Amino acid sequence: MTIIVTGGAGFIGSNFIFYMLKQHPDDRIVCLDSLTYAGNLSTLAPVMDNPRFRFVKLDICDRPGVYQLFEEEHPDVIVNFAAESHVDRSIDNPEIFLQTNIIGTSVLMDACRKYGIQRYHQVSTDEVYGDLPLDRPDLFFHEDTPIHTSSPYSTSKASADLLVMAYHRTYGLPVTISRCSNNYGPYQFPEKLIPLMIANALSDKPLPVYGEGLNVRDWLYVEDHCKAIDLILQKGTVGEVYNIGGHNEMKNIDIVKLICEYLGKPESLITHVTDRKGHDMRYAIDPTKIHNELGWLPETMFKDGIRLTIQWYLDNKDWWENIVNGEYRNYYEKMYGNR
Repeated sequence: MTIIVTGGAGFIGSNFIFYMLKQHPDDRIVCLDSLTYAGNLSTLAPVMDNPRFRFVKLDICDRPGVYQLFEEEHPDVIVNFAAESHVDRSIDNPEIFLQTNIIGTSVLMDACRKYGIQRYHQVSTDEVYGDLPLDRPDLFFHEDTPIHTSSPYSTSKASADLLVMAYHRTYGLPVTISRCSNNYGPYQFPEKLIPLMIANALSDKPLPVYGEGLNVRDWLYVEDHCKAIDLILQKGTVGEVYNIGGHNEMKNIDIVKLICEYLGKPESLITHVTDRKGHDMRYAIDPTKIHNELGWLPETMFKDGIRLTIQWYLDNKDWWENIVNGEYRNYYEKMYGNR
């Protein structure tokens, strides 16, 4: 098969490309990425010379460009990771999220309708469900949980999900959607919690934690996520949504303390900053459906995944130091400097 992976120079997309090239030696991967701030071409260096891989610099909102690529490649499958995905950035500038996450998704599906496709897969997020109360650990997000978004980011992703299902119902487009919990692992852009804390701790810089750090997230190791998407592409039912959760719930403050402990850094580096607007308190996914239908379960416990992740950042300082020394520094100072 020929698989177009959009947003493949980003965190989860790149890990998915590495996984698929390794697991499916007969498949060809075409990576489409516009290389915005979170897209890093150096991430794809290990596969750039692979004859089964092609990189194309292209924005998914560029309709003529996307159509031309479909004409050239005749793809069998589209996996759409391309998205603006940082909540703080969406609060600061919602428009780019609406453009990429909604309009870009519609362009991809129109191309699928025009040129034909075996499967269009939309990579979504548990944030479309809103949040859960901290005092109800018995509650989880299910596939039929009503959408109840909190930020421009989650609203744009929920809108895209609804659009995908509308294309399935109206045009018969063969689609699937997955909604995942918080991912972590190699190649994650260092504005996200775990790589940010690792990078700052290694430099003995303050570790900015929103509020009291009591917000709870369900953490999913990125390779487990890639395996789940692969299963959905192979065996998932067209027109269905699958929740992909790690069953690894952790408070933000506990993760930061764990990173300090692993790196031998004092907890005095932790700095509490003004909380994010509309900050969701708890996310927790029930992955029963994907387990029962496709046999998937997360394989990586958080204690093991966080150790692997920290070690990766220790072993790959050049990768993330090149990022934090660039344009990202301006954004970082804006978000955390006066809080």
